[in-house]
Amino acid sequence: MNVQPELVWTEDNETRSLFWRMDQGAAVPKKVVLADDTMSADTAFRLACEGTGLLWRGDFQNARQLLQALARRIDKPKKVRVKKSEAAPAVVPGAAFHTHRQAQAHRSRVLNQVLIELQGDYGVALRRAPDVRQACTQAFGPANGQGSVLSLRSLQGVVGAFEWRKNGVEVPALGEALRIFPHYGVFSPIRGEYVALVAKAPWPAAMGTHSVAFDIGVGTGVLSAALARRGAAQVVGTDLSDRAMACAKDNLQRLGVQNQVTLLQTDLFPPGQAALVVCNPPWLPARATSLLDQAVYDEGSQMLKGFLKGLPEHLCPGGEGWLILSDLAEHLGLRSRQELMGWIEAAGLVVLGRMDAKPVHSKAQDATDPLHAARAAEVTSLWRLGVACEGHRDEGVAPTGE
Repeated sequence: MNVQPELVWTEDNETRSLFWRMDQGAAVPKKVVLADDTMSADTAFRLACEGTGLLWRGDFQNARQLLQALARRIDKPKKVRVKKSEAAPAVVPGAAFHTHRQAQAHRSRVLNQVLIELQGDYGVALRRAPDVRQACTQAFGPANGQGSVLSLRSLQGVVGAFEWRKNGVEVPALGEALRIFPHYGVFSPIRGEYVALVAKAPWPAAMGTHSVAFDIGVGTGVLSAALARRGAAQVVGTDLSDRAMACAKDNLQRLGVQNQVTLLQTDLFPPGQAALVVCNPPWLPARATSLLDQAVYDEGSQMLKGFLKGLPEHLCPGGEGWLILSDLAEHLGLRSRQELMGWIEAAGLVVLGRMDAKPVHSKAQDATDPLHAARAAEVTSLWRLGVACEGHRDEGVAPTGE
């Protein structure tokens, strides 16, 4: 039986408690103080850094301004003094990434201390508060009369996801400027280069006789839709997430390919074999700390390794596995190309070819980003993999097609 976490505080000389509605990894503050428009940003910053929750009782828009003030204090550049006599520190693989992750974790912990109470119908009883009831219903399900508390940043994320879902994300690679509508907690396909690779890669010859494709880790359903629109007679999309299952179902219906795609809630592979098995695993081997993090970070590359290990038994004769992977982890010193090639070989697979694409997202152009050097060098690849015992020629890492 799961025990619901609660936030406990004292107000008007009474002890109160409400359901703590936060993503995984966000600990319940052990100490809570009431905060309003009279609290200075400096005081709020000191308390938040100490881990004290600030349950907001003032004007909602002023809470937003306080959050921005806290962010400015965190993001203020720090002066580092280096003596001329000191030697330059040795470069440690992954050090920049881990330092960046620690800074981001600290930033999240501090900013998540500004708390908002939701009423039983998801209303916010603060001056100048927006109506967030519809956004919360989409994110959390129908209101049940139970009050709750979450961070203002989390609430902003809920509202942002509501707008994403309402407006959708244009994915040109699907053709006719079609859109995908991400749900709360499901990663948005804003990086379209990997969808374009799936749309352009040469169709496996086996699809002519065994026109079945698997989409491992279906997410929003964007790759299942791309495969169906390319002509796969049957696609099976798998995922463990309830949110992903609902999101993919919604998008596949919107795109009119729901009859070609079957969704199965399972870990990695469905039963049987396919002529094509596609997987876009999380690209960075690090621990996820939120719902959306799970689409980016995979501690120990467990999903990547699991996909490679299980792929041979799920490919029909002449079938291919398409691994979609960024090399950002290699540029950050988190995983080497040799490790990846070793895992491919150990799984009894060979590389049939590779297609590359340069990311065009804004961070790749942002010279102020702490990880800019790695992001600027990043390449997203579609690795075409086959079973070694079928006598495929190993083409190594030479890119083809792009």
